[in-house]
Amino acid sequence: MPFRATILTLYPEMFPGPLGISLAGRALERGEAIVETRQIRDFGRGRHRAVDDTPAGGGAGMVLRADVLADAIDAASPDGDTRPRLLMSPRGRPLSQNFVRELAAGEGALIVCGRFEGVDERIIEARGLTEISIGDYVLSGGEIAAMVLLDAVIRLLPGVMGNDQSGVHESFETRLLEHPHYTRPAEWEGRTIPEVLTSGNHGAVERWRRAEAERLTLERRPDLLAPPVRGPGASDR
Repeated sequence: MPFRATILTLYPEMFPGPLGISLAGRALERGEAIVETRQIRDFGRGRHRAVDDTPAGGGAGMVLRADVLADAIDAASPDGDTRPRLLMSPRGRPLSQNFVRELAAGEGALIVCGRFEGVDERIIEARGLTEISIGDYVLSGGEIAAMVLLDAVIRLLPGVMGNDQSGVHESFETRLLEHPHYTRPAEWEGRTIPEVLTSGNHGAVERWRRAEAERLTLERRPDLLAPPVRGPGASDR
């Protein structure tokens, strides 16, 4: 059964976008993954299909209405749909490789792409949305963030990368950044490939790669080396 992602968005024309090329594009062509979009405005209110309103308590911007999103979610994910429901949001839990692997092992996801100032808090609670962030910055909407998430997931689906080992030795898979890579020519602009990589000693190569991964992680992302902080029932996502 293919991985199936349903995207709720005000801009369905943005998809598949970059998901239509390279590994993800080939996976979509072969039917290993399905990315379908639903227009939130189809569930808008009134003659103008309004989807948002002014924030309660005042303030700038507009907020996506709970009733509109509820109708969109219920139509796209009826009773019996066990796929996780995600909301791309800058205040969400950080997207991690562990969570990506969890999604890739499942049957798919429903992904809500927010716009404006955000969505009515009640829809998050009432429809069990899990908020996911791809970084500490704000985008114009959740569509690009959804593409990032889906690209990370689709490349891990069985057979998509061809050599499944390609996804094993990558940054974040072992809480380490990936080691440096080199290829021909052996010398370029006075810079040479580290001798150990051309020695033919596979044990020495693995030890060098591990040491380099640890060095880069300590220099650039020491937070990855710290034990994860876990609350009751928490998972490493």
